[in-house]
Amino acid sequence: LHQHCCDPLQYIHLSLQPYWAKLNDASLEYLQSRCTLTQWLNLSWTGNRGVISVSGFSRFLKVCGAELLHLELACGHFLNERCLEVIAETCPNLQELNLSSCDKLPPQAFNHIAKICGLKHLILYRTKVEQTALLSILNFCSGLQHLNLGSCVMIEDYDLIASVMGAKCKKLRSLDLWRCKNITENGIAALVSGCQSLEELDLGWCPTLQSSTGCFAKLARCLKNLRKLFLTANRSVCDADIEELAANCSHLQYLDILGTRMVSPESLRKLLQSCKELALVDVSFCSQIDNRVVQEMSTSFPHVAIKKSFTQ
Repeated sequence: LHQHCCDPLQYIHLSLQPYWAKLNDASLEYLQSRCTLTQWLNLSWTGNRGVISVSGFSRFLKVCGAELLHLELACGHFLNERCLEVIAETCPNLQELNLSSCDKLPPQAFNHIAKICGLKHLILYRTKVEQTALLSILNFCSGLQHLNLGSCVMIEDYDLIASVMGAKCKKLRSLDLWRCKNITENGIAALVSGCQSLEELDLGWCPTLQSSTGCFAKLARCLKNLRKLFLTANRSVCDADIEELAANCSHLQYLDILGTRMVSPESLRKLLQSCKELALVDVSFCSQIDNRVVQEMSTSFPHVAIKKSFTQ
């Protein structure tokens, strides 16, 4: 039984996140010999108050990193630049990396990610990644399929970032730009022209995007495979944008237009009629879509969950 419990084949998929409060250097040392074949590892939330050291993490990855494909380090309290350097050195096959909310990592640390050229899935939500490092990542990790840059506030020019994505990251399927403060219609045009395989796009709380520039219409015409679109809290979204989605995005499954006053029941009905795969539409705080309209359309389109906040 002991031999069976120590078999590395038992540890191919390993989540240590549930034990974050107890995990320390000694724990990692104990697990090393069992994790030589680990492909999926979750160390999120671990290392608070110095219980995991940089040297302890480094020793663990040097033994266990060779086969890693997926590494979760969200809210990693111990992470510093040396840790990302070690990941780049010891995990040559890594395809997925989650650094969500690792807000103590210094900006220069992210340069090491560009060395992991096989990355397909990268989450940098709420980190201090800067423009230079991100441009390097986009140039060297051109196989990226999923990228989360939500609330990355230190990027100076998102139009430049979007244009490089459009030129380099042709395989991109999902992109999160939530709370991006400076992307404009020029960045959107470059992005959607180059990344036409996009299926999920989050542009929620992006205040510099205005429907009057035609950016949302351009998006709808280019992204024929779009399945999820978040335009949360963009008050400029209007009937013309919804009609473009209805005409061009037949595979749309999820749409969030929370907060717009410019969308009428008529255009919403066109969308529901045209997009047969729709499963959820969020019209909370859309002043033209009242509860009576929601009830009527829910009856006519029972396969679609039409979300309307009840706090209005």
